[in-house]
Amino acid sequence: MNAPQRPSSTHLVLIPSYNTGRLLAQTVRAARAQWNPVWVVIDGSTDGSGEALAREMAADSGLRVFQLPQNQGKGAAVLHGLRAAQAAGFTHALTMDADGQHPAALIPGFMQRSRERPEAMVLGKPVFDASAPLLRVRGRRVSNAWTNLETLGAGIGDSLFGFRVYPIKDLVAVMERQPWMRRFDFDTEAVVRLAWRGVKPMNVDAPVIYPRPEDGGVSHFKYGRDNALLTWMHTRLVLEFILRLPLLLIKRLLRRPPFQR
Repeated sequence: MNAPQRPSSTHLVLIPSYNTGRLLAQTVRAARAQWNPVWVVIDGSTDGSGEALAREMAADSGLRVFQLPQNQGKGAAVLHGLRAAQAAGFTHALTMDADGQHPAALIPGFMQRSRERPEAMVLGKPVFDASAPLLRVRGRRVSNAWTNLETLGAGIGDSLFGFRVYPIKDLVAVMERQPWMRRFDFDTEAVVRLAWRGVKPMNVDAPVIYPRPEDGGVSHFKYGRDNALLTWMHTRLVLEFILRLPLLLIKRLLRRPPFQR
């Protein structure tokens, strides 16, 4: 494996995984070829993928694998990794899915953007190919519209794409203040609350691929359950947005440049 030898002391790749089968090892190998270190949080998987990964890469000092005893949800798995990363002195984490959807080749570029603007969140803006389910492509437009409203047009290019670099301190702070963001609602609520906190988004185009079932592709998205979760999430965010609106407007006015004659 042609992996970078010099580990970063500030930025790491964080991959939450739940029952992603053989795609997990493929994704981790691709990430390790681009970055050091890579951390994986196994979210109570029952398919043996976590154990297989640990055996395969036992000699890789650039990889760390956490095993959670029970499935808690994507956001909870990410938070587990973020807390450990913060304790180890890391300042930023690039999150990516374990199922091969996200472009590992773009990791160095995203990390460089984050190093140039450490106060910002670097957000992948998906570029879909023919493998993308049309229903999901259309559905995310609805979520993006709500996100644009909830953040007063803060400039978030996509609210659901999980290939991102987060400032760890800010994300841990917003997650620890409330009990949400622990499951499929994590990606969207994270960018909304970070925008409310004043963390600016930087959008970078990134191709996304949906692996076919015959290639090992697996999706844990349930249209009924997870759309209901997203609806409840946006309901909460809109209500909180209304309460925050005066403060958000004041912050926006203060950020405007002075009038020039």
